Amino acid sequence: MDVIKFGFKYWKKYLPLSLLAKVFSFLAIVCDLALPLLDAGIIDYILAYDPASPPAQDSFLDFLFRGALGEPGTWTLFWHISLVFGGVFLCRVLFLYLKNVSFQWCGLRMECDMRAATYAKFLSLDSETLSGYNIGELLTTMNRDTIILKEMYSRISMNIFDSLCVLVFSVVMLARFSPYLLILPVCLAPFYAFALARYLKLSRQHFRAIRESYSDINLTVQENIDAVRIVRSFAGEETELKKFDRDNQKVFHLQTEEVKLSAKYNSIFTAFQQAAYVGTVIITVFLVLNGGIHIGVLTAATTYVTKIVSHITQLSRSFFMMQNQLVSGGRLKRFLTEEGRVADCFSALPASRKPHIKLENVSLTLGEKSVLKNIDLDIPYGKRVGVMGGTGSGKSALLKLLCRTFDVTAGRITIDGTDVREFSLETLRSEFSYVFQDVFLFSNTVDANIAFARPECGEDLVLGAAETAQAARFIERLPEGYETIVGERGIGLSGGQKQRISIARALVKGAPVLILDDASSALDMATERRVLSALKETCPGQTLLISAHRVSSVMDCDEVLFLRDGEIVERGTPQELIAKGGAFAAVWKLQTSDGQIDDSSYGKGEL
Repeated sequence: MDVIKFGFKYWKKYLPLSLLAKVFSFLAIVCDLALPLLDAGIIDYILAYDPASPPAQDSFLDFLFRGALGEPGTWTLFWHISLVFGGVFLCRVLFLYLKNVSFQWCGLRMECDMRAATYAKFLSLDSETLSGYNIGELLTTMNRDTIILKEMYSRISMNIFDSLCVLVFSVVMLARFSPYLLILPVCLAPFYAFALARYLKLSRQHFRAIRESYSDINLTVQENIDAVRIVRSFAGEETELKKFDRDNQKVFHLQTEEVKLSAKYNSIFTAFQQAAYVGTVIITVFLVLNGGIHIGVLTAATTYVTKIVSHITQLSRSFFMMQNQLVSGGRLKRFLTEEGRVADCFSALPASRKPHIKLENVSLTLGEKSVLKNIDLDIPYGKRVGVMGGTGSGKSALLKLLCRTFDVTAGRITIDGTDVREFSLETLRSEFSYVFQDVFLFSNTVDANIAFARPECGEDLVLGAAETAQAARFIERLPEGYETIVGERGIGLSGGQKQRISIARALVKGAPVLILDDASSALDMATERRVLSALKETCPGQTLLISAHRVSSVMDCDEVLFLRDGEIVERGTPQELIAKGGAFAAVWKLQTSDGQIDDSSYGKGEL
């Protein structure tokens, strides 16, 4: 019930048009169920009309075919009934067209709205929350689940409405013809209801397992798309094929079990339906032979029984499909109602043009792991801070805290004295231009990737940012220069080239604080030095935060922090730390003694 209420939030805006679609559907049903009455009238009042034994005056059809449309047994009555028949048929076609267009439009709009909502939710959730979902599950939720759930409110709800209308109308007509015609359907109804309840319970379990298997296979495919070069380089095709085959066979097995379940219960339902149909026909024949009803009524009654049987089948199928839709709706509801660990603050506080950042006794715990402990740091506008430490020391986590990728678990971070949690996420993140170590480039032109934050910016800004990031030379040598399509995830470019485009992209954003999170790891020493030198010249007053493994990256910083296990174990200028002879000095000696800091290529330019 919760899933139905959840989905109704997206359906209710289209409820007026949906109700109109049901009106069209009802009118189409009335037209369709009127046709058997016209058939019966043609048989009883024209083809088999006997003046010596006419239908009884109180016959249900008598008021339609005696006098109003013509005298019984005449061509006049035949042509009038034929015209009415044709008109009713055309009206039915028109109402069906209007019904299908309107309810399908509602369903597609709901699907579009839910897909937009899931995508917006995905963008709003923090990394820690999203880590609880695998890629396959996210793709299934944002695509397959939205399509499946909207079917419950559009197609399935319409099918259930149609079936109930037909069943009520047909039962009423059979009762008017003769109450004896309802004996078998009424007797078989409890058995049918019991079987249907059992069927729905088992089908929901099957659909839940099938849904999980689709998430698994989507994850396998997505991972292999991203890691195809690793798979090939390690000759792991056979292993990955076996993994995919395992997931594929699981889907096949579950689908096969679902088909067996469906076939089993469909056979049971068909047996009930055929028993009701055959039994009702036999009763109808006895009534005709005993003079209780005429032969035209027999044909109409047979038609109504057929419709009852077919729409009972449609109802069972609709409820069967609803089990799949409820499973998908439950997953969609869970995702869209997920509470992120980083809550947005809808504040009107403006961004600071020259932010003064402070970290006051900041700690961060992710899960059960203590990532940062008691960090104090003062970063006035324009300061250059370097962060070093071994793998897992907390360098990236410290920088991500500033733009609330995570939230502190103790202490606070302020900008100009205001806690960052009091800013809206959009305002806060406008303060930072972030360059990640793991660079992502969109399947678009180089120009569009650089201008991502400001798509309408001028060409000069893009060219200037590329020049500062030392990317202009190799971009100009690409087949189409800045209009070259770089491909998904930057395929076709080296790691260093992608990093420089990423730095240019951050420069175009023009935020007052630039964060380089190991963003020069793929650059050679000379290129890295030229990039940092250009940044110092073009953005002399900008705050710069650099996380790095190489001491060369932080040698021009005003202060360097050295982290170990989430704690600051050393801090000071690079020269002070070298003179101190501690952990930073040890890394500096190691990297300078083995030749890593080499200026021989300085000024030659990397392509």
